[in-house]
Amino acid sequence: MITGKNYVGNNLSAKGSKTYKTFNPKLNLENQHVFVEASEDEIDGAVALAQKAFETYRNVPGPKKAAFIRAIADNILDLGDDLIETYCFETGLPKGRAEGERGRTIFQLRSFADLVEGGSWVEAAIDTALPSRTPVPKPDLRKMNIPIGPIVVFGASNFPLAFSTAGGDTASALAAGCPVVVKSHPMHAGTGELVASAIVKAVEETGMPNGVFSNLNSSGIEVGKRLVQHTGVKGVGFTGSTRGGRALYDLAAKREEPIPVFAEMGSINPVVVLPDAMRKKADRWAEAYAGAITLGSGQFCTNPGLLLGIKGDALANFIKQLGNAIVKMEPSCMLHPNIVEAYESGKSQAMAQPESTLVVDYDGEAGANHARQAIITVEGKAFLENPTLHHEVFGPFSMVVQCNDASQMEGILSKLEGQLVGTVIAEGGEAKNYHGVVEALKNRVGRLVFNGVPTGVEVCPSMTHGGPYPASTDSRFTAVGIDAIKRWVRPVSYQDWPDELLPVELQNENPLGIHRLINGEWSIIKI
Repeated sequence: MITGKNYVGNNLSAKGSKTYKTFNPKLNLENQHVFVEASEDEIDGAVALAQKAFETYRNVPGPKKAAFIRAIADNILDLGDDLIETYCFETGLPKGRAEGERGRTIFQLRSFADLVEGGSWVEAAIDTALPSRTPVPKPDLRKMNIPIGPIVVFGASNFPLAFSTAGGDTASALAAGCPVVVKSHPMHAGTGELVASAIVKAVEETGMPNGVFSNLNSSGIEVGKRLVQHTGVKGVGFTGSTRGGRALYDLAAKREEPIPVFAEMGSINPVVVLPDAMRKKADRWAEAYAGAITLGSGQFCTNPGLLLGIKGDALANFIKQLGNAIVKMEPSCMLHPNIVEAYESGKSQAMAQPESTLVVDYDGEAGANHARQAIITVEGKAFLENPTLHHEVFGPFSMVVQCNDASQMEGILSKLEGQLVGTVIAEGGEAKNYHGVVEALKNRVGRLVFNGVPTGVEVCPSMTHGGPYPASTDSRFTAVGIDAIKRWVRPVSYQDWPDELLPVELQNENPLGIHRLINGEWSIIKI
C-alpha cells in the first residue's frame, strides 16, 4: 500500500510540510497519491540510523547478507501487479517494459547475493613475512576490501526499478556492507515506496539492523543537497543528467571531508558506419537503428544519438533509408511533460543550427506527451566547429555526421566528450582498415559494440557501464555488473597482526575457503 510517507529506517514518517503528486503522462493527469517530502529532521534521522547500522552491518557475514539481499528480491516479486500497475501509471511505459525491468532488478539483486555469499569479492591478498631477508626483514602484510560507510543513492527518472530504489547502486552498496539512504525520484515516488516496503520487510525478516535502508521523498533538490553534504554520508550513487551529476560532484568535493560521487551522466554514444557496410546492408542497418533510436522513446542512456560515416553515395542512401524507416515508427509516450519539454527544446536547438540539414521530423498524429522522432545531418567540419551540435538530446533523436574521410572521422571522435558506449558497423574485414578510427573511439568510451546497437546493457561480470567524463565521474568503475561493488569499498592492509585478530578472510586457515592472492599466486589453500 502506498502511504506517501518516508521510510526513516524501518519506520514510516511524514513530518514535512511540503507535498506533491506523481504524474501519469499517458493519461496526462496527476496520480491520486500525495507524497510528503522529507524534513531536515527526517534526513538527519535516516543518516544517523545508517551510521549506527554500519557499526553492525559492515561485519555481517557474507551468507547472512546474501539471505537479506535475496529476501529483497523475493519481496519485490511478492508485490505482484500492484508494483507493475504503479510503475505504468507513473511512467507511461508499457507493462512489458515494467515486467522486463523488474526481472532485471531481481537478477541484479541475486547476482550480488551470490557474489557476497562466495566471499572472494574482498580480493584478499597475503604476502607472508621473510624475517631473514637482508638488509631489511620483510613484514607479514595482508590486504582486503572493506565497506566505506553509508551511501546515498539517487533514483533515476528513466529506470524506476533497475537504477532506483533497489537498483544496481543500492544492491551493490548493500552487498559491500554499506547502509543505503535512497533519495526517491519524484516522478515515480509510488513505485519507490512499494519497493522500499519490500526492502524494509527484508530487513526485519532477516534481522538486519534498523537503518540499513531508508527511503526519502523529494520533489526538488534540497533533500539531495542536504544528504550529499551530511557528514555521516560516505559516498553517492547517481544516474541522470550531466548538470545534476556535476552539481552533486561539486557539492561532495567542497565538503570538509570530500566523498566519492559515482555519477552516470550524459552520453550520445557515437556509431561509426563504415562504407562497405553501408553499400551492402544499408537497409538492414537503417531498420535496426530506427528501432534503436526510438526504443523506449529514446529515454535510454545508451541511445545512439550520433552516427558518423564517410561522405558518398552509400552514406547518402543510408541516411535516406534511416529517415524513411524512422517515420514509420509510432511515437511513444515519454516519462513526464517536463521531459517532453526538454526533448523538444533540445531537438529544436539542434535543428536550428545553420549547419544542420533536416532529414525527417515526424509530423503525424501523436498523443499527449508523445515524442516526435527526428533525424538531422551535418558536415564533419560543421560538427567540429559547433559545440552545440555535441549536446545530448534525451529522446528519439539522432544526428548523422558526414565526414570527408577517415582522418576527419578520427579527429571528430578524438574531440568528443567521454561516452558510455561506441559502435562500429562494418562489413567483413573492413574495420581493420580503420585502425585509427577504432582506437580514437575506444579512447572515448567504456564499451565497444561491433555490428550491433548500443541499447541494452547486459548484467554480467564482463560489462562496463561507465566511461570517460561526462559519461561517468570515474571511468575506472562500472555501474552495472558485479564489479559495481568496487565503488563502495576501500583497501586496508594489516601488518604483522596476530592470526586470531585478523578478519577471517585473511586468517591462515582460510575458514571461508575463498580465493586469495598468496605470495603472488591465487589459491584457496591454508598457509
